[in-house]
Amino acid sequence: MTVRPPESGLTSVRLAALLDGMRGRRIVVVGDVMLDRYLIGDTERISPEAPVPVVTVHQRRLALGGAANVAANAATLGAVVELFGVVGEDLHAEALREAMTQGGMSDAGLLGVRNRPTTAKTRVLARGQQVVRIDEEEDGFLDEATVARLATLALAAIAEADALLLEDYDKGVLTPSLIGTLIEAARERGIPVVADPKHRAFFAYRGATVFKPNRREFTSAFPQLDLDSGADLRRALERLEVEHLLLTRGADGMVLVSRGVAEPHRIASRAHEVFDVSGAGDTVTAWVGAALAAGASAVEAAEVANLAAGVEVGKAGVATVAPAEVAAAGLPRRPRVI
Repeated sequence: MTVRPPESGLTSVRLAALLDGMRGRRIVVVGDVMLDRYLIGDTERISPEAPVPVVTVHQRRLALGGAANVAANAATLGAVVELFGVVGEDLHAEALREAMTQGGMSDAGLLGVRNRPTTAKTRVLARGQQVVRIDEEEDGFLDEATVARLATLALAAIAEADALLLEDYDKGVLTPSLIGTLIEAARERGIPVVADPKHRAFFAYRGATVFKPNRREFTSAFPQLDLDSGADLRRALERLEVEHLLLTRGADGMVLVSRGVAEPHRIASRAHEVFDVSGAGDTVTAWVGAALAAGASAVEAAEVANLAAGVEVGKAGVATVAPAEVAAAGLPRRPRVI
């Protein structure tokens, strides 16, 4: 799907219209589903067994991560979301499915796979600081039979969808063959495809509407290119064979490079306070996809997502962002009274 980049930026009136238009859109999310666990406590002493702090846990929190976080963000917007991925047959899978149900989403698109654990990240925090993160995962590519089952389910949903979001964390769900199959189906229907890539299948997303790597992923794939050079960014766009390249640069904001547009569109970060960057990329993927589904141009979608990311990084851990929060973030700032 070709999405035009407009000449001007986002207005408050247009933002309100897009937020209203996102409600009820059908969004399909395919990718690496994760469970984020937080053990929150305090520490007063060092362990006698090893030179590490002893954390006394006072609170436990669960959150949907990876592609599940993308789906949760889209659902918070009022979209109708269908999520497709794999989980193990374990307690983490049960917790993830329960969290989806509580978030008003169906878990019917999650395939249980034997001998493959549910991807889980456990973060231990003490006095507001992360002490350690424990990852439980199997990141080998899925076998062909599982990929075929997943493709069948996702293709049926794409036939009724307004946008397709591909969320890749290199955990083995988005194989190159599956990526190609899904993008082809979405293009046949004329719906936008937003791809959030990782390293292994970085160059497999040809045909995507918006390709959204972060700084680290981009420089790993294109170590010879200059992030500040419009010519180099256009070379990357051509190499990737996508319609728009949306490069997220953390505190330096975003850069959107579009086919047929000479100069990149640069968007400054709108974060007022950065508390935790976990899940910010998932937020951008969800908001770009929902905005495109609502009829936004590529520039408008990127600017809306930039507002959402600015809200998300001010929250603790992986979190969703509500439309009202983005609407407030998009209002003109009041001048300071001195």
